[in-house]
Amino acid sequence: MPYRRTGRSGLRLPAISLGLWHNFGTDRPLERQQAIVRRAFDLGVTHFDLANNYGPPPGAAETAFGRIVHQDLRPYRDEFLVSTKAGHLMWPGPYGEWGSRKSLLASLDQSLGRMGLEYVDIFYSHRPDPDTPLEETMGALHQAVRQGKALYAGISNYSPEQTREAARILRELGTPLLIHQPRYSMLDRGPEQGLLEALTDIGAGSIVFSPLAQGLLSSRYLDGVPEGSRAAGGSPFLSSEQITAETVTMLRGLNELARERGQSLAQMALAWVLRDSVTSALVGASSPEQLADSVAATERLGFADDELARIEDLLAQGPSLG
Repeated sequence: MPYRRTGRSGLRLPAISLGLWHNFGTDRPLERQQAIVRRAFDLGVTHFDLANNYGPPPGAAETAFGRIVHQDLRPYRDEFLVSTKAGHLMWPGPYGEWGSRKSLLASLDQSLGRMGLEYVDIFYSHRPDPDTPLEETMGALHQAVRQGKALYAGISNYSPEQTREAARILRELGTPLLIHQPRYSMLDRGPEQGLLEALTDIGAGSIVFSPLAQGLLSSRYLDGVPEGSRAAGGSPFLSSEQITAETVTMLRGLNELARERGQSLAQMALAWVLRDSVTSALVGASSPEQLADSVAATERLGFADDELARIEDLLAQGPSLG
């Protein structure tokens, strides 16, 4: 596993990190979740990314991960990283979401309780709050670090301008912004519109979620929408209407290029997001085997200029999700 320095900090992240957004709710057996986390750690995936509302139901992923830590990983706590977030709706009432100091710090305490941990390595503001001053939200992240409940501060889903301002506030407080977590894939190029440049300027890292566009950038949709797939199930993140004839043609072309590179389409898509300034790519996994397949993307991360040009030509034929 290659490890990459996070911005200008001393922290290194694995190129592939495990996200517990999906597959770690009460609808999945704990034994399978435990097998995925064990395999990840054995493969050098030393970063586990959560949020207070991951499940289902909200909180379930942190509870499951806490049980796995207690049973398997506690002796190795100094050898892996845990991140969590707060900002989306977690409990009813005026303090269960968004970015007030009250909400963020209460949520962090609840997250630590569910996971049975004394601290997390990275604590994120999950989304900007339009009604709370950014100084208050960043002050809460700073306070979490000063209290020893988090080692580093991060943000997610912030615009380039918000990111620069958040970094300025945190820098003045004495807690530098470590990392930003945006959505990024071949089909969602949003971070290229100023965010990646901003992160380079301020010295922060990036860890991208949905690098496979909710599974669209995999072999699963090469013949349309298969039964039982995320798109067929009415997912709010991927719909069958997005998978047009043009999309399938594009995916088949990308798959052919991946085959020439000796990779699966998913592996090439992961290598693509990691080709430049991104620190780490977050992947989900429904089995240890799927996780191992994603990790194998690190065996070939480089691209020739003609390969990148072919990818751009193929992407021009299909949809943009960003």
